Amino acid sequence: MTDKKRILVVDDEPDFASIVQKNLEKEGYKVEVAYDGVEGLAKVKANPPDAIVLDVMMPEKDGYQVCKELKDDAKYTNIPILLLTAVADRVSSTRYSHYDGMSTEADDYLPKPASAEQITESIRRLLGA
Repeated sequence: MTDKKRILVVDDEPDFASIVQKNLEKEGYKVEVAYDGVEGLAKVKANPPDAIVLDVMMPEKDGYQVCKELKDDAKYTNIPILLLTAVADRVSSTRYSHYDGMSTEADDYLPKPASAEQITESIRRLLGA
């Protein structure tokens, strides 16, 4: 890739974000990391990436809120978003659900634990590579 595609990984788990970052960089992408939704939005607005890997459960603003805010803004609506979540189907003690994730305007959705290969393949597909 001469022009490296830029990916923003937004996840509040530093170890997971680092694994995703390293795997995407091995594939030739330039990767930036944010550790909560507010930081992620700020980074998108400062320098819009080519795609976003976005965790759902985060402090400040969750992934659903970030996704909605970006998809509702004409400047960012075309940025592909891959939503990742560890939400279990049968956990009723949380306000998050798989249905909520699949009903957002995200371009793809993977439940955690998603493998590095699944994430990389989804990003490749979202970017048409």
